[in-house]
Amino acid sequence: MERIEYDEFGLFHENAQEFGLPYDAPPVVRRVAVEVEPGRRISSLVWGESDPELVLIHGGSQNAHTWDTVAMALGKPLLAIDLPGHGHSDDSRDTTPTVDDLAADVEHAIRTLAPNARAVVGMSLGGSTALAIASRSPELVRRLVLVDVTPGTSRGRATTITDFVNGPESFATFDEILDRTIAYNPGRSASSLRRGILHNAIQRDDGRWVWRHARSGKKSTGRNVDPSYLWDVISTLKMPVMLVRGMLPQSLVNDADEAELLRRLPSARVEHVTGAGHSVQGDKPVELAQLIADFVY
Repeated sequence: MERIEYDEFGLFHENAQEFGLPYDAPPVVRRVAVEVEPGRRISSLVWGESDPELVLIHGGSQNAHTWDTVAMALGKPLLAIDLPGHGHSDDSRDTTPTVDDLAADVEHAIRTLAPNARAVVGMSLGGSTALAIASRSPELVRRLVLVDVTPGTSRGRATTITDFVNGPESFATFDEILDRTIAYNPGRSASSLRRGILHNAIQRDDGRWVWRHARSGKKSTGRNVDPSYLWDVISTLKMPVMLVRGMLPQSLVNDADEAELLRRLPSARVEHVTGAGHSVQGDKPVELAQLIADFVY
């Protein structure tokens, strides 16, 4: 049985090399956990040595490392959060959490670790979570960036993603999980997908691989959360909002979603990213970082 060594903070040079970023030394990153209730913690990556200026929230079935290249390109102190049951965060509750459940946990982490952040950036399920936080505690969301998500997103459009997430519960070898991931992400480099798997899967004692978000035997929380009620939240937002939309067919935001966002919030800024699908942070991380920096700073 082959064991693959994993150094959580030992892959940043690969991100830099693949996307042409300068790399003189590893970035300063540490993992921090916040207890949201006795025995249950939310884990996050804290980038930099100053108070976080940005909060990044990943999508369903992902983890905080999905933002690594974006964080390196930004070069700002920031907080990247693992949603409950994802990455290194403890599983949420006994039942499938709602968006409000996720928001309550993530809000606690933001209030503890990044209460003065200039903006919250949320992708997919993370965007829905950020919207709920903006409604509950707008003082924590001074600016809001939604990455390929609106409250209407994914209704009947996420077949490829759900097929991938609902695949085998475990894999006999690393090559098996890598081959399947490549098949569902033909536009990504094998090296970036390999990094993503090392961050997002664990090798059990029997040698088989399982996704971190499925380690408890539950499916991804994101499949069971209907965020459509958040359209009403959109209409009430007072902070600046930017939607970043991938323009490849894999994007889950369509023209109707974009039009509805602008109808409810005419002040919203909308940016289209050519060559990006749903995971803009993976497909075009440097371009996304530039958009975030322009919007926030």
